[in-house]
Order: sequence, then C-alpha cells, then structure tokens
Amino acid sequence: MSLVAERIAFGYPGRPVGRDVSLTVARGSVTVLLGPNGCGKTTLFRTLLGLLPAQGGAVFVDGARLAALTRRQAARRIGYVPQAFAGYFPFTIRDTVLMGRAVHLGTFSTPGARDREAAEKAMEAMGIAGIADQPYTRVSGGQRQLALIARALAQEAPYLVMDEPTASLDLCNRARVLGLIRRLADRGIGIVLSTHEPDHAFACGDQVALMAEGSLVGCGSPAETITPAALRRVYGVPVEVLPVPGRAGRSVCIPAEEGL
Repeated sequence: MSLVAERIAFGYPGRPVGRDVSLTVARGSVTVLLGPNGCGKTTLFRTLLGLLPAQGGAVFVDGARLAALTRRQAARRIGYVPQAFAGYFPFTIRDTVLMGRAVHLGTFSTPGARDREAAEKAMEAMGIAGIADQPYTRVSGGQRQLALIARALAQEAPYLVMDEPTASLDLCNRARVLGLIRRLADRGIGIVLSTHEPDHAFACGDQVALMAEGSLVGCGSPAETITPAALRRVYGVPVEVLPVPGRAGRSVCIPAEEGL
C-alpha cells in the first residue's frame, strides 16, 4: 500500500518544471523532501495530489491510477497541508478544520456528529481547541498553519502531503508538529513533507529525497543521504552534518564557516 510517482514529468501548460521523478511513499512512513527555493517541490506536490496532471509518467495511490479517480475519490485518499495563507473570509478555526470533512459528505449534506467529533479531535491534537471560535483571519500565522494541519487530520486520509508544515511555527509548536508527524506514521499514515531544515529528516523521517532543478538527485535513509557532499550539491554551500551526543540517529546540519 503506497503512494507512487512513476517517472513523472510535471509542470504547467507550456512551462515544464521537473522530469523523470520516481518516488514511493509507503503507508506508515515519513518521506522528507529537501531542496532549494524554486526547485519544483510545490509543483511536484500538486501533481501528487492530482491538482496538476502529470506531463509524463503516472501517479498511483494504492495501485489505482490517480488520473482515473474523481477529485472526491482522490481527496479521500490523500490529504493536503498547504503553506499557511491569510484567508479572505472570517471562518472560525472550528469551521476551517471542519471543511476537511467535506469529502465525506454528499453534495447537499451538512456535517454530523461524527464529522464534528473528528474536527474536535484534530484541533485537540494540534493544541488549538482553545481558539476554535476565533476567526481564522485574525490569528497568528503559526496558528493558521496548525489549523491547516488539523483540517487535513480531520479528513482522515491514509496519505498526507505537507508543504512546509513547520513554516511560521515557533520552537515549541515545531517540535509538537514533528512529533505528531512521527506518531501519525506509526499509526499507519503515509506522509510526504517538504522542509528547508535537513534536521527534520533526522527527527521524524524514514526516507529523504533530495531535489534540485526539478529532479531527484538522491533518495534513501537520512543517515545515508544527508551528507556534506549531497547538501553542497543541492544547496551550493558547504554544510557540516554533526551527530547529536547521546541521541542515536540524530544529527544537526549547519553551514560550514567558510560558506557564511
């Protein structure tokens, strides 16, 4: 059971962005996608979600070709956490999270007790139950990000695609989200997330994919893939990868002095 990109090309009409990308996200695992700004991470994610058609190759979810599924069918299988945005309408945090249940409702149906329960549990998991009645447009950027993650959790899809889920979060909430991502994977959800922090792959990842100029240039376990040579190839600056004393399997990545 997995979300699979099979040698896909992706981009926009008349503007290709990436090519020949193969990636497998198994249920119960976390894949961390690393790469510089503009390398195509968000466009790749939109293709994995079916929001953009693959320009070559194909995406499969649990063996079904994504292009053959309806939008509702795809959304029941893959949840999406976009980068936080300000919003235009003053929906409450509760209503924003409850929107994640839309894929389980009929065209003219309204949320029932089961839907509200799922939304409440998602808000509690993200620590935002206390601001549930606040307008989404009037809370901080970090709180909006937590609401978007809660919305995806309420969707109860077996896969989650998360575009920089820790952006705008303070240290405490960043640690909370990374811990939650690990726990969700341990419960059987397949997760692929992008980040600008290689350290996050050591914190919660099973697999890391390195992306540059629309292509994957490395894929494997964090320990095998996140090396000074690989990071320099991707980001263009020297980076040190230093083990954390007393924390097996954990390392931190810092720019080497000569690259500052």
